[in-house]
Amino acid sequence: MKSVINSFIIAIAMYSRIPMPKITWSQKNMKYSLCFFPVVGAVIGALIYLWGRVCMACGFGQVCFALVGTVIPMIITGEIHLDGLMDTADALHSYEGKEKKLEILKDPHVGAFAVMALVGYCILYAAGLTQIWKTDHLLLLAFGFVISRCLSGLSLVWFRSARKDGLLYTFSSTAHKQTVRVVLVLILGGCFISLILISPVIGAVMALAAMWVWTYYYYMSRKLFGGITGDLAGYFLSLCELSSVLIIGFMGRVL
Repeated sequence: MKSVINSFIIAIAMYSRIPMPKITWSQKNMKYSLCFFPVVGAVIGALIYLWGRVCMACGFGQVCFALVGTVIPMIITGEIHLDGLMDTADALHSYEGKEKKLEILKDPHVGAFAVMALVGYCILYAAGLTQIWKTDHLLLLAFGFVISRCLSGLSLVWFRSARKDGLLYTFSSTAHKQTVRVVLVLILGGCFISLILISPVIGAVMALAAMWVWTYYYYMSRKLFGGITGDLAGYFLSLCELSSVLIIGFMGRVL
């Protein structure tokens, strides 16, 4: 039981800015950490849902909701995933070989494509949020943050790593893979069912889009990088969440 609690603490400490007690990052303490990765998504989803309800009740308006809603995930995660989006944008647009791309991912300098990717991402994200103004759509959005982290966690225990070092490899190599797979698949399945129950059409499209982005992530990472890295995982998670926001925002207006 203690190792499970420690795994929870490590997961929250690693993937969010939420204060946690300091513990030793040993293999025993980390083996179930990925099982709790979706908890961070649940926290973000709950906060955005509550923020949306506050905006509706107080008449703050959709633009206010969208701008603050764009920042909430950044505050909770410390922009760790957007950093991966930016680094991956630079690497992809270098059109170099695998080794050079991996070097670019580790380069602390920010390139032009990274800046353009971040600006474009935030604009699209905020634009999608301005169209979300119903309680059931807020619920769909909340589940989207959990789904992206379930799929990201599953990639760590199913996909090949591009390197034999780094935090992603540490979490992947220390994980009790069978347990992590079962837990994350069950959570993912529960989320997909919830999406369908809330909104059959939008929920189904969200689920299909998430799986499509995950499949793209798998093939792109293998072909261009030789496997996944922490930055590529952040790139995937960012794209997965963006797809959810855009689908809910614009399909919600049409249907």
